Amino acid sequence: MPEEKLEEFMLAPEFNAGFRSTFAQLLNWRRDVRHFRADPVDPALIERLLRNAMLAPSVGFSQPWRWVLVETAEVRSAIIANHNMANEEASQIYQDDRYARYRSLKLAGLKEAPVHLAVFADCGVATGHGLGRQTMTDTPLWSVVMAIYALWLSATAEGLGVGWVSILDPAAIKKTLGAPEEWTFVAYLCIGWPEAYTDKPLLETSGWESRQTFDDMVTRR
Repeated sequence: MPEEKLEEFMLAPEFNAGFRSTFAQLLNWRRDVRHFRADPVDPALIERLLRNAMLAPSVGFSQPWRWVLVETAEVRSAIIANHNMANEEASQIYQDDRYARYRSLKLAGLKEAPVHLAVFADCGVATGHGLGRQTMTDTPLWSVVMAIYALWLSATAEGLGVGWVSILDPAAIKKTLGAPEEWTFVAYLCIGWPEAYTDKPLLETSGWESRQTFDDMVTRR
């Protein structure tokens, strides 16, 4: 079988120092937002974010991401109830001051965010013919997470905020949204215009956790 031909590949654009500096600012200002204004978001903008997200890499070019826009009040209420129950259960692992701190945190903007987006991975997708998934079977999930991050950066560049709500019962989410059995729930995102902008994580400014150093996280062998 002939090797992949590269004749049709285009020259990559050149990204100058100004772009690289701006990109570093984008990374720094991307935050997990929980405080949203009620102002609506243009559906065309949401479509643009999703199209940008789907430019993310995926294992074997499988494109396993599946997006569900949650728009009805009834379904959103069920999601909020799911979060409230899961949050109550999660709080029980903490004690004393840490419990009090946990209870003081605002951990979701589900009531305020104008856009709710559930994200799933179709781990059995035929697209890509299984390439890259034989020994590392979770790669479709990782591909979806990369797409979420692409969406997140795109939203930040537009002045939008994104909040990832992870305190949920995944099985109940799938049932509420009527997701196919072969889909795996990955994320529930709140999207909207932030009440305020900050270059530091809320959990850092609230004293929940401090940022680790570079040397804490990088090992050389």
